[in-house]
Amino acid sequence: MGEQRILVDVDDAGVATVTLNRGEKHNALDRAMFDAILDVTRTLADDRRVRAVVVHGAGKSFCSGLDISSLGQGGGAASLVTRRDDNPANDAQRVSTDWARVPAPVIAAITGNCFGGGLQIALGADIRYVTPDARVSIMEVKWGLVPDMGITQTLPRLVAADVAKELTFTGRIVSGTEAHALGLMTRVFDDPLAAALDLAHEIAGKSPHAVRAAKRLYEETWTGVEAEAALMLESELQVGLMGSPNQLEAVSAGMERREPDFSDPS
Repeated sequence: MGEQRILVDVDDAGVATVTLNRGEKHNALDRAMFDAILDVTRTLADDRRVRAVVVHGAGKSFCSGLDISSLGQGGGAASLVTRRDDNPANDAQRVSTDWARVPAPVIAAITGNCFGGGLQIALGADIRYVTPDARVSIMEVKWGLVPDMGITQTLPRLVAADVAKELTFTGRIVSGTEAHALGLMTRVFDDPLAAALDLAHEIAGKSPHAVRAAKRLYEETWTGVEAEAALMLESELQVGLMGSPNQLEAVSAGMERREPDFSDPS
C-alpha cells in the first residue's frame, strides 16, 4: 500500500481538507483508495469539530476513475460489491453515498480528469466547484459497464433523464464549463480549491446546528418523499433549532452587528 491514500487536515475553524493522495496515478481508485475513503467518511461523520469539508485531488486531477489494472488482480473488483453492517450500499457505492452521512457540508474541488468512479465521488458531495478546462465523463460504457457507484442516488437530483442517458450511453468527455451548463457542477473557477476553501470557511462561520439540520433536510426529502413527510421534517428540525443556544446567538449577533460565537455541535 505504501503511502497514505488520503490526507486529512482540520483547521482551527473546523474546515477539513481531504486530499486524494495518489497524484502520480491521477488519483485512480485502487482497493487501498476505496478503503481509505470509507475510513475518512466514517471519521469525519464522528468528528464534532468538523463544520465543512473540502475534497480535492493531489497533482493534476481530481480522480481518473478505477485503476483497472490494480483492481483486476486478485479479485479486487469483485470485493467491492461486498455489503456490510446491513448497509444497502456496497463498498464501491459507499465512496459516493457515504459523504451524505457526514453531517457537515462537503465541497468537491475538481481539476483535470474526473472520470467514471471519480465523477461519482464528486457527485456524492453537496457542492462541486470545477475548472473550465477540467475533463468530466460518465465513462463506464468505455469498459462495457454501467455506472454503479451510487449514481442513481445523485445524478437524478442534478440533471434530466435525457441528459443523464446521453452522457452515459456515449461516455463522452465534457469540459468543466459544459459540465456546469449541464447541471453536473455547481460553479466554475480558475482555482476551485481556493474557492471551495473560501466557501467552507464561510459555512463554518454559520450556526453548525442550523447547517447540519439543513443538510439533513435536503438529503432526506429532495427526491421520492411524500409531501407530508417532508413538511413534517421541516417542522421537526425547526422546532429543535428554535430557542437553542446557537439560534439565540445568531439572533443576538445579528441585532448587535457583531460576529457570532457559536458552540460546537453536540
